[in-house]
Amino acid sequence: MNNYIEKNILPLVTKPITYLGNEVNAVHKIPSPEMIRFAFAFPDTYEVGMSHLGMKILYGLLNEEKDVWCERVFAPWVDMEEQLRQHDLPLYGLESMLPLNVYDIVGFTLQYEMSFSNILNMLELGKITLRSALREEDEPFVMAGGPCAYNPEPLADFIDLFVIGEAEEVILKIMAAHREWKKAGGNRQDFLKRAAQIDGVYVPAFYAVSYDKQTGLITAFSPIVKEAPPTIRKQFIENLDQAYFPEKIVVSYTETVHDRISYEIFRGCGRGCRFCQAGMIYRPTREKTVPTIQAKIKALIDATGYDEVSLSSLSTGDYSEIEALIKNLVCDYADGKVSISLPSLRIDSLSIEMLEEIQKVRKTGLTLAPEAGTQRMRDVINKGVTEENLLDTVRTAFEKGWGHVKLYFMIGLPGETLTDIEGIADLGQKVVDEYFKIDREVRNKSLKVVLSTSSFVPKPFTPFQWMGQNTREEFKQKQRHLKASIKDRKISYSWHDSGVSFLEAVFARGDRRLGSVLEIAHQKGCRFDGWGECFDLQKWMDAFDEAGVDPDFYALRNRDYEEILPWDFINTGITKDFLQTEAKKAETALTTPFCPDACSNCGIMEFKKGWKCNG
Repeated sequence: MNNYIEKNILPLVTKPITYLGNEVNAVHKIPSPEMIRFAFAFPDTYEVGMSHLGMKILYGLLNEEKDVWCERVFAPWVDMEEQLRQHDLPLYGLESMLPLNVYDIVGFTLQYEMSFSNILNMLELGKITLRSALREEDEPFVMAGGPCAYNPEPLADFIDLFVIGEAEEVILKIMAAHREWKKAGGNRQDFLKRAAQIDGVYVPAFYAVSYDKQTGLITAFSPIVKEAPPTIRKQFIENLDQAYFPEKIVVSYTETVHDRISYEIFRGCGRGCRFCQAGMIYRPTREKTVPTIQAKIKALIDATGYDEVSLSSLSTGDYSEIEALIKNLVCDYADGKVSISLPSLRIDSLSIEMLEEIQKVRKTGLTLAPEAGTQRMRDVINKGVTEENLLDTVRTAFEKGWGHVKLYFMIGLPGETLTDIEGIADLGQKVVDEYFKIDREVRNKSLKVVLSTSSFVPKPFTPFQWMGQNTREEFKQKQRHLKASIKDRKISYSWHDSGVSFLEAVFARGDRRLGSVLEIAHQKGCRFDGWGECFDLQKWMDAFDEAGVDPDFYALRNRDYEEILPWDFINTGITKDFLQTEAKKAETALTTPFCPDACSNCGIMEFKKGWKCNG
């Protein structure tokens, strides 16, 4: 198959290099009958998937196991898919170029709801039966994990087992269970029963859901086999400093979305933004030490040759030793022209010293996330930053020579008014005004301010999980109003498609009844729904109609605190009482302190006995 694809297919597609494999540091093994063949499946393009840090960690970790060969597979772009279908060839793993259906396990990472249609498409292209209940005994087990797995129900019909939480320890236990099952013999159910007894593993087929015929609400959710626990507890790595991180990562022959070393310096976030799912599900905060970070980064630079290192986390500026770390790294690599980037700085965590250190090697644009245009709305969402914080930061940046500033906001937040929308434009104008206060001899010769808005999507395990989303027309009205409120030509505005955000909300808060919608949409050709050139909302709306499912029921409806939510069987360590308290505080714009300043009693301290947060 390898030679045939290279000669007959790859010359006809864009970016053929992304379908070949054999990159620097890619892992190749000699297969044996005992070997577990694992395909790590990223349901988006190679360029996007190769930038994903989780894949790099698990790819390295699994390949450290002598009897496991982890390969990679990505969603083929539409031209490659067309060629595979025309030639009746299966989707394949990059390392061995074997068809997807010969692997023991195919594991998807769920980073984004709009990739769900790609999962079905990849399974079909890989000649794997879509619905797990219909799979033959010799077909691969299909597993999934990642942030979207915190509500696994929309994909429950297609996934054999989910990993809830951080996967490094769980996935090795799953490999051990697979070894034992293989030695003992048995059918698919036998393996799934073994897996279901591993903490953090959810097997949808072992649970039954009941719905009220009148209201459509869930009335019961319960296990139907003794091996399945009633509650799934998320898993997390307690000692991040000693956690596995590869010293070699695959280096692509083509440019990827984040074409650099990305190194995770800590996990979790204690800020408590009420819209942010990651800030809740990745608690508690855990840090790596400065020596560990420096040593690992050196090894990665030596193994890859990259000239940029991104310090990754949910809020990098909150790392307790951030200034010392940056100074050390800039000192280590300034002569070699290796630059350091901080992708997730909060406005209030920036300092003059950090800005000066970052710009020593390479000055890039400054990206900040005020999230809301007025202080009232920033308090509603518990953002914890002020207009003064923002203007102080951009003033310092302009004094140090920055000229490109991008500000991220969210529209459609609970309690938002048009005054809050106008506040976004006002804040953008104030940033422009700060630039012109700087002496011409000091400031950058040009200025560009970009205002970017995303649309609020209520997510599970957040204080706003009970809140309905704005309608698509309301989003469009707010986008038009903001655009009209911007008067300065140095300010540009970009926004998200309201139809995409609507579907995100449907699947973020959906249940198993969406499985039929997904299957119909897939049959209609939906794929790459996060890509503007591929997204077709009408196909999705037709799929909802054919399935007899009302999407507004999931996206737009406010939910009672007493309602059984599709994801209630998962225990993240964050209590419902805490989330409800935060939701009620949002109604009156009351804020909650940053975790290290005061414990907010979110529940994570009691989740694991003896655990203490970093703060």
